[in-house]
Formats: sequence, structure tokens, C-alpha cells
Amino acid sequence: MTQSNSDSLVIAGKTYQSRLLVGTGKYKDQAETKAATEASGAEIVTVAIRRSNIGQNNDEPNLLDVIPPEKYTILPNTAGCFTAKDAVRTCRLARELLNGHQLVKLEVLGDEKTLYPDITATLEAAETLIKDGFEVMVYTTDDPIIAKRLEDMGCVAVMPLAAPIGSGLGIRNPYNIRTIIENANVPIIVDAGVGTASDAAIAMELGCAGVLMNTAIAAAQKPVLMASAMKKAIEGGREAFLAGRMPRKRYASASSPIDGLFF
Repeated sequence: MTQSNSDSLVIAGKTYQSRLLVGTGKYKDQAETKAATEASGAEIVTVAIRRSNIGQNNDEPNLLDVIPPEKYTILPNTAGCFTAKDAVRTCRLARELLNGHQLVKLEVLGDEKTLYPDITATLEAAETLIKDGFEVMVYTTDDPIIAKRLEDMGCVAVMPLAAPIGSGLGIRNPYNIRTIIENANVPIIVDAGVGTASDAAIAMELGCAGVLMNTAIAAAQKPVLMASAMKKAIEGGREAFLAGRMPRKRYASASSPIDGLFF
């Protein structure tokens, strides 16, 4: 099923029906990338500019041939950048390659072992990019103070990690994620750490606006099937959030009331 128009995801003024955002790395070939992306139902597809060819190398296969901008919102990202300067340069390159495209996913990593974000460099790069007219979706830690600061700077979406990139550990600190959501006026999208469909559903049940993932799909034994599972998990989790779960109780409560029984 597809969420109704009244429950759309809005990022930088554009409306999307899917709340699942997917990456394009780690697939065995472009055919699998295309099939998994289609199965996911995603409308926003993120592309690592430093690792993918989107036209900068004429003698290599172009990713945009299987993920066409006419069908998807291409979200260039700065994966692999460890300094603010490199991240800003990468976003500017993406803007040139994509004919002035302004929406980008910013990530500035702190080290190669953990791939945790370097928050100082992230803040610096975000400030520069926003002043340069970019619409910045930003990868960050699950620190509510930093998340709010990035929003106040003008980021159009804040993307706290659920767990380290590619770990598949699921949401390690749901209480921080919930706090970030409660204080936000922009979409909060969990980014990194999702491993399977239940992780995606939990993120949505917490009230996240969406989930971005790559490894959870690409590294599955059957990526296309996992992409389909993730689509359903996002939809189910969102509906559960909107429905409002029953309160937790310490003791049993009969499904059928016993008051008024005749025997």
C-alpha cells in the first residue's frame, strides 16, 4: 500500500509518498541496483559522489542510466569525506554534474574505523553549504543538542544514526531518537545502522519521518526481496505510529471483558 497524500513526507518543499530512502552502493552490479531500488518503492536515492560515476567519467557505466533523475530525486552524498573542505567541494561538484541540483546529504566522518561523524567539521561544512544555497540533509550522532543546532542553522532534515554505518545493529538508543523527534520542526530521518525490517519498523514507530539505508538491503542474501520487506516495514511502522499503540501494563488484561457474564 501507499501512504495517503495527507501523510506525505515533505523535504525542502517537495512532497514524497515513500518514507524509505535508499543508497546505491555495495550491489553486485547496476542491474541489481535498479531492481532493488524499484522494489523498495523509494523516491529519494542517495549517491556517493566520490565512489559513483554520475557523468564525471565518460568511459565508465553511468549510475544515472539505471537511477534516472526523471524518476527519482537524486540525493548526492559526501560519503568518504573526512574534512569539511572535502565535503563542501564534493557537494559543489555534484551541483555541477546535476545541473544546479541543491539538495545534498552531508556527512563528514571522524575516522575510518567507526565512521562516526565529526561533529565540529559537520557544523562547519553545513554552515558553508547553507550559505552557498544548498538544501542540506545532515548525518549526525544521536545527540539531541547537536540535532537541534543543525536544524536551527537551516538544515532541511536531520539524520541521526541508529548505530554505526553498516553495522546492522538496529536502533541502539531509541530514547535519544525520540527526544530529537519531539524537539524537531524538520524531518528526522534515521540514517545508518538498520539491519532488517523490524529495525525500520521500530524507527517509524518512534515517530521518525523516514529511514535511509543501503547496506541492510545490498548486503542481504536476497537484496531485492529485502528491499520489498523494508518498504512494507516502513509503511507498517508509520501506520502503527499514527494509530497509537496501547499502553504497556505490568499485568494481564482480558481481551474479552468478564463483566456481565451469565455463568
